[in-house]
Amino acid sequence: MKHTAGMTIAARLGRWLGGVWRGWLRAERRTHRWLMAQGLPTGGARVLTWVIKLAILGVLLLLYAAFWVALMLVAVVVAARMAEQAPQGNDDFDLQFPASLDELRQTPGYDPNLYNDTSHEMYSEDD
Repeated sequence: MKHTAGMTIAARLGRWLGGVWRGWLRAERRTHRWLMAQGLPTGGARVLTWVIKLAILGVLLLLYAAFWVALMLVAVVVAARMAEQAPQGNDDFDLQFPASLDELRQTPGYDPNLYNDTSHEMYSEDD
């Protein structure tokens, strides 16, 4: 039995995300202090940081929408290519069965009684 439990992947991921979040907050505080050092009032610095956050969010939303539009465009292009390559019309279409009585009579195993072909020499009315 182990005396110390190993750290799970979920715990490592949580620690990493926490570190990223703390780094983001430190950068935000540093930017806020820098803006105040440049002569901007506290409220103005806070509003400017929110404007920057909202601008970043807007850019990310635009990129998200552009991704889905591009994906739909690719799907339409693929569907158009598939439709373009699909067989069109009745080009070189051959019937799978004889089209006339003469062709029917020449098929192997032809029985005139099955087709009620009274003009054929092998037709019999023995039914």
